[in-house]
Amino acid sequence: MTIFQRDGEPYFLLTQRTQEVATHKGQISFPGGLREEADSSLRETALREMEEEVGISADFVEVLGQFNQYRAVTNYRVTPFVAFLREGFSVALNPREVERILEVPLRFFYQTEPTEEIHHRFGRAVTLFFYNYQGHMIWGLTAAMIKDLIEFLDEDLL
Repeated sequence: MTIFQRDGEPYFLLTQRTQEVATHKGQISFPGGLREEADSSLRETALREMEEEVGISADFVEVLGQFNQYRAVTNYRVTPFVAFLREGFSVALNPREVERILEVPLRFFYQTEPTEEIHHRFGRAVTLFFYNYQGHMIWGLTAAMIKDLIEFLDEDLL
């Protein structure tokens, strides 16, 4: 979960996935992906994926810590890291994986309650969260992570 500052205000850096990726085509997510054998840790996976997807070098990434673990509907265990991007970073999208970058102010999530829907997946009821930011639907696991982090953070930080 990548955060950066613009004009003194914190923003999330989100990606919209292309239609070419294997799963979650066109969905909005944080940079990230599967651990590879060469990765020594999940932290290293997160940094590698950040560079592969959006071209941001680990030199500009300050990992603040690991956040809650989640189970995706695909049954993958997702372990997000909260990271802050240092000034001077630039993006270079991997056109096979990322269609566009979305920069969404954290303030939006403090001021907006997500829509909730109950869906049944693999025989169990799952609550899905949805945020509509300027016509971009942020939903599912990404929305759940954002909701949980916003509840965890102190709004006075804004």
